[in-house]
Amino acid sequence: MNFLVNAQLPRRLAYRLRDAGHDVVHTLDLPAGNRTTDEEINELSIRDLRAVITKDTDFVDSFLLLQRPPKLLLVSTGNITNADLEALFVAQIPAIAAAFESYDYLELTRTTLIFHS
Repeated sequence: MNFLVNAQLPRRLAYRLRDAGHDVVHTLDLPAGNRTTDEEINELSIRDLRAVITKDTDFVDSFLLLQRPPKLLLVSTGNITNADLEALFVAQIPAIAAAFESYDYLELTRTTLIFHS
């Protein structure tokens, strides 16, 4: 699966996804880095068929109104250490990849992975 990890999330999440065999880009890897606009992220997600992983709820609005990005994982853990976020995320990578086969919008909380219809 192809993913794009947004600026508010640590680059280590991209590394963990790569370790699990996925094609991943972090916004830091893009020419504008973490200054890449939401519109540019949406365009890249469409062009390269990437699921956007973000904490930015603006992407939820864009997804619900315009189906942009086409696949979205909202990380809604609140304040959490990067180490705890990484551990939580790593434990959910197989479920996330599998869920994106049937769902376009997922949400990761501290306790569960939510499948939005």
